[in-house]
Amino acid sequence: MPNLLMKISIVVVSVLVVCSLKSDAQYEDYCIADEQVPDGELQAALKWACENGADCRLIQPGQPCFTPDNVKDHASFAFNSYYQNMKHKGGSCYFNSAALLTAANPSHDGCKYEYID
Repeated sequence: MPNLLMKISIVVVSVLVVCSLKSDAQYEDYCIADEQVPDGELQAALKWACENGADCRLIQPGQPCFTPDNVKDHASFAFNSYYQNMKHKGGSCYFNSAALLTAANPSHDGCKYEYID
């Protein structure tokens, strides 16, 4: 009986792993601001991202990703934009330790975070 339970457990875990993967065995990953980083550091990294490849138009007033209007959310959007657009060219989700990768899609309301395979 324990052998049967072990086999069933292995099958269940295998199914869960396969179901959590995309068809090409890649996770979707999003780059977001680390909540523990002070606003001043996030602001500097946000500025750098917007000047170096992030599309920051959607975090401007009146645009769908402007709200919530805070540094953490704006930085998260800019970090992800930079990361998605630059990851295939060697870009990373580092931003001087101000960001981290997540598998959870951070899109909210009308603000859609980009994912590029």
